[in-house]
Amino acid sequence: MTLISSTSEWKALGKLAEKLRGTSMRRLFADDPARAERFSGEAAGLFVDLSKNKLTDEVLEALLALAAKAELEDRREAMFAGEAINATENRAVLHVALRDNGRRERTIDGENVASAVAKELGRMRSFCEAIHSGARKGYTGETLTTVVNIGIGGSDLGPVMVVEALRPYWISGRRTRFVSNVDGADIAGVLADLDPARTLFVVASKTFTTQETMTNARTARAWFLEQEGVSESDIARHFIALSTNEDAVGEFGISIENMFRFWDWVGGRYSLWSAIGLSIALQIGFTCFADLLAGAAEMDKHFETAPLAENLPALLALTGVWNRNFLGAHAHAVLPYDQGLHRLPAYLQQADMESNGKRVTRDGKALAVPAGPVVFGEPGTNGQHSFHQLIHQGVDPVSCDFILPARSHYPTGDHHEKLIANALAQAEALMRGKSEESVRRELEAEGYAESEIDALAPHKVFPGDRPATTILMDQLTPKTLGALIALYEHKIFCQGVIWGVNSFDQWGVELGKQLAKKILPEIAALGEEKPAAEGHDASTNALIDRVNAMRRGE
Repeated sequence: MTLISSTSEWKALGKLAEKLRGTSMRRLFADDPARAERFSGEAAGLFVDLSKNKLTDEVLEALLALAAKAELEDRREAMFAGEAINATENRAVLHVALRDNGRRERTIDGENVASAVAKELGRMRSFCEAIHSGARKGYTGETLTTVVNIGIGGSDLGPVMVVEALRPYWISGRRTRFVSNVDGADIAGVLADLDPARTLFVVASKTFTTQETMTNARTARAWFLEQEGVSESDIARHFIALSTNEDAVGEFGISIENMFRFWDWVGGRYSLWSAIGLSIALQIGFTCFADLLAGAAEMDKHFETAPLAENLPALLALTGVWNRNFLGAHAHAVLPYDQGLHRLPAYLQQADMESNGKRVTRDGKALAVPAGPVVFGEPGTNGQHSFHQLIHQGVDPVSCDFILPARSHYPTGDHHEKLIANALAQAEALMRGKSEESVRRELEAEGYAESEIDALAPHKVFPGDRPATTILMDQLTPKTLGALIALYEHKIFCQGVIWGVNSFDQWGVELGKQLAKKILPEIAALGEEKPAAEGHDASTNALIDRVNAMRRGE
């Protein structure tokens, strides 16, 4: 496999970046009145404006040539066909099959994928109806109105993000809580105000061995069994599993009838569309959950069929590669101007950095250029009053996505108009900047002395030319949210193809897990003596000993 960075297509982009170094985006807009229209597109209820990135027709043509060199269309076809493109784990990558409503027949390991997905979605629908109608009850005969989702990573980040985003669609009288951190404070805080008779615990773990999830699940199980009138047989009424490990689920005390399955071809960070999304469906209703799937399916269709020059995920991805590798944007800010999307940046941190945070290509060659950027973000104007300072005036450029619904579910006074104004102004400011000449004129008009202007002007200059993409939607709904998530999923996939990495494994999480298992038995229980630590580096040994001394009260 040829390193993409050694190709003539990559080198051509490097020359274009150098050619554009002295050209401002202000000049690009001034020279091309149709720029905003030509570098924008629409699909699945989303409008994407790329014009505030330093793109030209020549750059876009070169980026598309790079995509062709990386065989992006072939890789896209292989994914949709169910080929084992996750080569290090020999797995297909078919989260798209979870939401295509059986449009395509695929067979994986002898199983009809469309049929299997339809069957599991039917079970989820029936379960939701039983909970919502009150047909399924707890050990006292009361209805189950609270769901506690216990998971981590993809079994938490996706569901909690969607549940929070779709708050206007919550079923009245229902609430969903989430536990992920192995820190006891997380589970303790959730258990503190639960009514056990009305609580359903959803334990989400593909293997049913994930340390954090199973530790929290066992704590919840023990807490439940401590309640007055509860017996072991009641576990089956109040605990369900989202897993593939029937034996472990049964040993926990959960009836296999209450185990909802998904498959090895569903990666954790792509799993909210599967049974992992059951907590979403329980909170917003299965009809709204189906709309979420439908919105994603609409974006899938666009991604699969649209020419790359008009393909929103591909164009987002190529723009991201341009910013990351040729214009020096080492970080990428996700800035949703909708409070409901406050967990989207955290969700995309996993989706992007766990996917493309790699150092070798699919065939194990060391990358010669960096792949995935650092992803971070905050909702709305909160970010403006914290890290936007660095985005506007820091030395290193940071690319940004501004995500904005035109209409709010909460039309309170002029709140949303001010939110829209701020989002559009931030993107404009990043592109335009403010020159020293402009700053000096403003200070002169305000009556500053020449010496004061000389001292203050450098601090008020904005370099501009900071890349910003704006993603608009009419309103945040299950369908537009589904489309938005799928847009990012496919963008990340495309970027992985360009860089030549496997976006669907995550071996980087393994080493820490292995070392934690070794250290765990060396950590003393409170008040317990432990021998001096050994077998680690001097720092880790000393830290283990100091922690143990603290736990003995020394």
